[in-house]
Amino acid sequence: MAVRSNIVGIDSPEALERALRAAYYLADEGLATAAYLGLALGKPLLLEGAPGVGKTEAAKAIAAVLGRRLIRLQCYEGIDASAALYEWNYPRQMLAIRQAGDESIDIYGETFLIERPMLATLRAPDSTVLLIDEIDRADQEFEAFLLEFLSDFQISIPERGTVRAAERPVVVLTSNRTRDLHEALRRRCVYHWIDYPTEEREARIIMLRASSVAEATARAVVAAVGRLRREPLSKAPGIAEAVDWAEAATLLHKGGARWPDAFKRSIGVALKDEEDLHFISPRLDAMLAEATA
Repeated sequence: MAVRSNIVGIDSPEALERALRAAYYLADEGLATAAYLGLALGKPLLLEGAPGVGKTEAAKAIAAVLGRRLIRLQCYEGIDASAALYEWNYPRQMLAIRQAGDESIDIYGETFLIERPMLATLRAPDSTVLLIDEIDRADQEFEAFLLEFLSDFQISIPERGTVRAAERPVVVLTSNRTRDLHEALRRRCVYHWIDYPTEEREARIIMLRASSVAEATARAVVAAVGRLRREPLSKAPGIAEAVDWAEAATLLHKGGARWPDAFKRSIGVALKDEEDLHFISPRLDAMLAEATA
């Protein structure tokens, strides 16, 4: 295994943590170490955690630090190889055949090939980061297909031959753990579980991502979302919702709304489910009063 101890000037987890912070992503020691090892060892990085803890944002930040284009493959139930690898442009092939008449034509040339995320990554491994987002939403058949790709970083196009990556590409996979992933997939990756940040770290994230928010507002939001996450909600607010809530409440406060009424009126950017809003409504005033005390 070829170890890349220095990646674009990043020679340690601490250096990567500082670079991610410059890209407006606050990574803890565990995530910075896992990401650095994935880059240095040329292994995919598998990030698991609840929705909204910053898994996708971590991939975006890694791409920004490396100065590479992020290619996102959003998984869903029923996704197949053609959506991930490549497709042939059949209408264009048929049109070319009709226009060629009796002349011979190669309908499997580059002109007719539609690149999908995995093929695009194999062709430009030194300038891209592949994000395979929410792999747990895909079927187990797709997960099994993915194993070969993550082992050899090559694909076979019957009409054109095998496409191999010139170097091991940077790949980040995310999972909300709605189902267990196959052990073989985990073995191919550097693994890290992302949990909700501590209150101190989340307040720092809010102030970093929303520069107009005061520290007191950020801490009040962190206290409130912490209480909301302990409730049996169908969709607990993630970090992005906490940032949006702080910005929205600040905007209303600047327009004349008092605290904590500004938080209550902007609750729709934190909770986005009618049943959740109905469930929390009787206790919301007390919860916000306590958070802003």
